[in-house]
Amino acid sequence: MSKVNLEVAKQIIAGAEEEASNIGVQMVISVLDEGGNLIATHRMDDAWLASIDIAQNKAWTSVALKMPTSNLEEATVPNAELYGLNTTNQGRIVVFGGGFPLEVDGKVVGAVGVSGSSVENDVKVAEAGVKAFNQTT
Repeated sequence: MSKVNLEVAKQIIAGAEEEASNIGVQMVISVLDEGGNLIATHRMDDAWLASIDIAQNKAWTSVALKMPTSNLEEATVPNAELYGLNTTNQGRIVVFGGGFPLEVDGKVVGAVGVSGSSVENDVKVAEAGVKAFNQTT
């Protein structure tokens, strides 16, 4: 498997949604392909509307920079090397946790982004999506 398609995205979303349900939060889960194109966005009942855009941008950041969004946290605080990075790319760069690249043999083939709760919960749910993805490869 070297391509993230709708069937794979559904499995990622199912794994992430199961974790969100387990911890009692309503999330938006987005999956993008290697080009940053949307494959699927899933909004659980009562999840915040604002989380739709945030989840997609977390996934976009992860695929565009080939790293988890949490890797940007320390480098983007005031006076840090990448301060202001989040203002680039039409504001699409997200500099806190919840976005992860999807990798096959060390190559980024897509990304998952999750939003709807605390950063800690967003990360847990996104990690569950990555785990589900890794079980498909």
